[in-house]
Amino acid sequence: MTAILGRKFVPSFLSIVLATTAMALTSGAARAAEPALPPQAAQALDEIYGGNPDAGIVTARSLEEAEPRNPLGYTIEAEGMWWKIYCESCEIQWGMVDAWKGGKGREADAYLALAAKVIKLSNDRLSKSDTAAMHLYAGIGWALEARLYGLRGDHRKTAHAGVQARAECLRALRLDPGMADAEVGVGLYNYYVDTLSPMLKVLRIFMGIPGGSKKDGFRQLQNGIDHGVLLPVDARFYLAKDLRTYDHQYQQALTFAEPLAVRYPHNPIFLSLVGNLNAELGRKETAGKYFEAALSAPLGNAACDERVRKIASSFLQKTGK
Repeated sequence: MTAILGRKFVPSFLSIVLATTAMALTSGAARAAEPALPPQAAQALDEIYGGNPDAGIVTARSLEEAEPRNPLGYTIEAEGMWWKIYCESCEIQWGMVDAWKGGKGREADAYLALAAKVIKLSNDRLSKSDTAAMHLYAGIGWALEARLYGLRGDHRKTAHAGVQARAECLRALRLDPGMADAEVGVGLYNYYVDTLSPMLKVLRIFMGIPGGSKKDGFRQLQNGIDHGVLLPVDARFYLAKDLRTYDHQYQQALTFAEPLAVRYPHNPIFLSLVGNLNAELGRKETAGKYFEAALSAPLGNAACDERVRKIASSFLQKTGK
């Protein structure tokens, strides 16, 4: 168990499996046989991470129209939908900003349909040619499912999808050991599994789920941040968030989170995370500036806007703003 702010925080094992494979998509430098990002895909991802997922979804759909059998466009559309769902589900628990519970409704169902399509399209291509890129996309599709089921608290489906995602990443790495994006998926798994309480580690053994090493996971995530094409932003976000949540390494977490707020200064999720970390470090004035920036971020989603305002206002009251 992990003590947080004087309470005992026991992370659900299956929710951890979710997070270990929560592989959203980002842009970065190409390496080895990583899936290449056409300019339109990079634009869609920048729109999503820039705080305008609706614009990113529109751009992603144009990719789908141009290449309806390519999983890339559907993956990016699902990514845009995920960050809307994530924002709408955010709240404060144990002094931490995160999406703790949610993921229901029509948009969430549409998101799951997109995840299923990514898996199917990837498997269709794998039936014709066994490639690392399509195993990575299949893993991403399973991971898309896993994080939504985890948010819903559906532990059985979360575990199934999470294990499938990890397996596909390992298959990708067997074909291309230098694929940094696939290493991110395995790295998140290694990191999270090593944070489990002894009781949950026993449960993991009975469930037949492999163990992991936090040290290896950190190294793999760092490699994904440095060399990934699809996953460096998410690797950075989840590593920062989880250094905070599970290890209370707030300063180290901040070194990973701050570049997100610099690159995407209108994304209220990234701004709130950096503000949260500064608050944990006792830097009230700096934290207040980030939460004020989150409040002024130009959001087009009413549900997300309501969550951001509630969270930012709560922290600003604590910082004396």
